[in-house]
Amino acid sequence: MILPFLSFRRKPVAPTSSPLFLYNTLTKDLQRFELPAAVKSVRMYNCGPTVYDTQHIGNLSMFVFADLVRRTLEYHGFPVKQVINITDVGHLTSDADEGEDKMTKGLKREHMKPTLENMRVLAEKYTAVFLEDIAALNIDTSRIEFPRASDYISAQIAMIESLEQKGYAYRTDDGVYYDTSRFPEYGALGGIDIAGLKEGARVATVSGKRHSTDFALWKLDKKLGWESPWGQGFPGWHIECSAMIRRTLGEQIDIHTGGIEHIPVHHNNEIAQSEAATGKKPLSRFWLHRAHIQLDGGKLAKSKGNVVYLADVIEKGFHPLALRYLYLGAHYRSNANFSWEALEASQTAFLRLRTLVQSAPEGGRPHDEHLTAILDRIDDDLDTPGALSRIWELTKDATVSPADIRATIADVDAILGLKLVEDDELAVSLSAAQFGRVVDTTDLPEDILLILEQREQARSDKDWSRADELRSALLEKGYTVDDRPEGPQVRTR
Repeated sequence: MILPFLSFRRKPVAPTSSPLFLYNTLTKDLQRFELPAAVKSVRMYNCGPTVYDTQHIGNLSMFVFADLVRRTLEYHGFPVKQVINITDVGHLTSDADEGEDKMTKGLKREHMKPTLENMRVLAEKYTAVFLEDIAALNIDTSRIEFPRASDYISAQIAMIESLEQKGYAYRTDDGVYYDTSRFPEYGALGGIDIAGLKEGARVATVSGKRHSTDFALWKLDKKLGWESPWGQGFPGWHIECSAMIRRTLGEQIDIHTGGIEHIPVHHNNEIAQSEAATGKKPLSRFWLHRAHIQLDGGKLAKSKGNVVYLADVIEKGFHPLALRYLYLGAHYRSNANFSWEALEASQTAFLRLRTLVQSAPEGGRPHDEHLTAILDRIDDDLDTPGALSRIWELTKDATVSPADIRATIADVDAILGLKLVEDDELAVSLSAAQFGRVVDTTDLPEDILLILEQREQARSDKDWSRADELRSALLEKGYTVDDRPEGPQVRTR
């Protein structure tokens, strides 16, 4: 039996022969991605959401990025086993083991008593919202494993016990902490200046904490939590990921993703505790990190009330895949700016591209030269802005038949995930509202046909000024015209 998360997407029409290069945060350079000979599928772990509330569009961008990685790998013929964890306990409001547990904060917000049962109810409520949101962004949730941290408490306790036995952990009045001084490589990911951090750190507020970079493996809590050898409490956020990776994917994986905010603390902590537990086996061969999505130049942050949700996007009349197009329009390692104006531009581009593809006949084959040019951009560290630019160049190439343009874009869309060749009533409705209804030229009034003929002649004569005048004349009469390789396409509202 083949599990859903091990199955393949459809095989591309013309598989790429070029190698895939990805930027590895650990080595700080581009590296060719290949699977070790003994490994049969890519083991990929994506840091998932803390489900105490709805995820904003900045959070969601991380999972579109992870989906892009998966689709690219599968296009190259690599089977993928993908895991996205669900953090439903133990994530404090500060990565430095301070502040309130986020799940407890969520319970208070919704006036629910702080019990493990209510915590699970809250978590499943917002997990459902999260899964619906990423499905709307064309992420196939049936092919991903979503382990809940609360289902792996025993695995986390066992891992902490192992670290304690090996001398990497110590007890305090507050719980159990990892001793970062025992792991000389701490901070290697991202080149974190650990000495500088320690020198500039304020006095630790956690009682008994030896070093400012030490982190909680288990936090004691007499009111809420699970029984453990150290007393009732809950696991630290970092140990959850390490234990779930080990149980679902093994001691070593191929790709670990997250946001750039995870680099200094969370991911360095994962490496320290995982590699200490396994005898210094490298946790992941590749570390990929997505930059932030900003809102009008500022950071998206719930704490500041500076957020936009997918529900807001949909309520304002935007297609969810217009947001996906906006994400793809910036390189994943560059900060992207969200604004409603930018989303509107992305929706126009997305709908126009989809309309162009949908109106072209089927039966073509991918154009080798254009397909190679597009894939070269994707294979260069997932350069989706470059790939989209190449796609638009293809649409303007009069030497390529509409059927071949459609086939080429459809093939690449296996990676982009914009559903450009699939039926989509919402996209059809939005396209009609924005661009008008396509009109068969045989149904056009004679005066409109005459203007079209004159405009085609002007274009043939390369009299672009006259062609623009005639386009304006059509617009005044309620018609728009798109110039296609096969001839003009006329729309009316």
